[in-house]
Amino acid sequence: MAAQQPINLDEPASPAAQIEQCFEAVFYQAYRTRLIGGAEEPEYRAHLRGTRERDAIIRYRQDFAASALHETAHWCIAGEQRRRQDDYGYWYSPDGRDEATQALFEKVEARPQALEYLLSVCCDLPFRLSVDNLALPEWDQSAFSASVLQQFERLSELDQNTRAAAFADALARRFRGMSWRQCWLE
Repeated sequence: MAAQQPINLDEPASPAAQIEQCFEAVFYQAYRTRLIGGAEEPEYRAHLRGTRERDAIIRYRQDFAASALHETAHWCIAGEQRRRQDDYGYWYSPDGRDEATQALFEKVEARPQALEYLLSVCCDLPFRLSVDNLALPEWDQSAFSASVLQQFERLSELDQNTRAAAFADALARRFRGMSWRQCWLE
């Protein structure tokens, strides 16, 4: 039997773990929602209304900070009714979408990816646009990229009282020691 490695409490938490900690600090009390990594595929499981049995859970892929940011962007955008439904009540068409379905996917993904971009900036992490479809390797993503950038530019108008602003600010202060607006302006 191999000896267990001692836990180094001085070692900094991974970016994904720090994102989880920020999410917990900002949202758990008010929304009973947890962000948890390690999933093979991301998913959102809504709280079982009328019970105390289960918190709402946002699962993100592996220990990928980008996946954590992307899934929290969806949660921050989703309204109360959507947050009461598993996977926010949205359809998901997996890899292998045709061009028409890909265009629809990009239409609904522009806003979450724009917020993911802002959250990435707040964490000082790289952002990578994702068309999430290996079936179209020659797909021209320039229109999608422009749409995400346009949505990103609109985030300067983000109301301070939104979940998105609260989370962006918590991340910016933890990772960069400044407000989310200062990060956005950079």
